[in-house]
Amino acid sequence: MSKNTPGKPDKLSPITFYAKDQIECPICNTKFKREELKSGGGRMIAGDLTDELRRLYEPSAKYGEVFPLIYAMTVCPKCSYSAFPQDFCILDKASLTRINDHMQERIESVKQLFTKLDFNGHRTLNEGAASYYLAMLCYEYVDSKYSPRIKQGVCSLRAAWLFSELGKKYPEENYDYVAKLFYRKALFFYRYAIELETSGKEMIANLKSFGPDLDKNYGYDGVLYLTALLEYKYGSRSDPAKRKELLQTQRRSLAKMFGLGKSSKNKPGPILEHARMLYDNIVAEINEEDIDDEDESEQ
Repeated sequence: MSKNTPGKPDKLSPITFYAKDQIECPICNTKFKREELKSGGGRMIAGDLTDELRRLYEPSAKYGEVFPLIYAMTVCPKCSYSAFPQDFCILDKASLTRINDHMQERIESVKQLFTKLDFNGHRTLNEGAASYYLAMLCYEYVDSKYSPRIKQGVCSLRAAWLFSELGKKYPEENYDYVAKLFYRKALFFYRYAIELETSGKEMIANLKSFGPDLDKNYGYDGVLYLTALLEYKYGSRSDPAKRKELLQTQRRSLAKMFGLGKSSKNKPGPILEHARMLYDNIVAEINEEDIDDEDESEQ
């Protein structure tokens, strides 16, 4: 897309197109067009579902690698306001004012990760990863009625996925380290969102889609499962007693949610299989810690 005329592509893309209608940024009034992913034609070849409920896609001979996630967020190319499409134009004035007040801080933060970004052009993994980081920063200032914490969690998790992809392509750039930071951010926000939901301070159960990816909505069960998974994979190990306590909480949550050991016909097959495996892994770690504690007490 030409940098001088936003909304007009400088060359056609085989996998994307620009939406016909322009979007006007509610913060800086810049008008731009969203880049959308074309469907069909063998562009997306669905692959495996990871334990993080991420859908992988096989590269096609004609189109190569395609990452649908990089086009999901709406980002203003001028002020770097980023949000899910359903939120971009409907946030209340107070939330938008707070987001605007931290515009420069947001822009400087993302510059620490990417020296050059172009949201007027065709998106790459760089813009995709940055779009979620920017959204995570923007939702920090959004009113609780929009359920911002779980949205920050989803943004952090997707950012971790895309930074992991960047790490594969550019191993010398330390993107894998950045991905781990976002995984830990995702754990924090998923855990925090559940706490707020439980206390009634911020409702998340009424969201239309919890993702975490674009192809399927795993609902509130998916949120609980991912919280347990992120705790197991990325939770702190500095305090063994605290970690054991957190894992025991997640073990009980998984057992209650999925009825492990009982009939679970009403649960989606893929998430149930992953939950069973996670449950077994958590139990194994807890039991291993118990054995280690016994060995230490006998010495």
